[in-house]
Amino acid sequence: MADAMIRVSADVRDRLAVLAESRGTSIGSLVKEFAESSLTEEERRERAEATRAYLAEHFATEVTDEESAAMGRRLREAFARPAQDDAA
Repeated sequence: MADAMIRVSADVRDRLAVLAESRGTSIGSLVKEFAESSLTEEERRERAEATRAYLAEHFATEVTDEESAAMGRRLREAFARPAQDDAA
């Protein structure tokens, strides 16, 4: 596969270089990892529906929109907390 150039500001390039170095990888690999692991809104909806169907089929559990939204909020809050909060 041929390489392609992506234009970003020098600040973004420098930040990507720092992130890549801290992970022991290249900027290209870092961008590839991001592209492969990031989901569109439609992909998120599809995964949520598949998860709901799995839970209903295998655990006889129906997850409401409200329950799903509440869990999403709790997860975002947990990931937003600084790491030292978890150690306390």
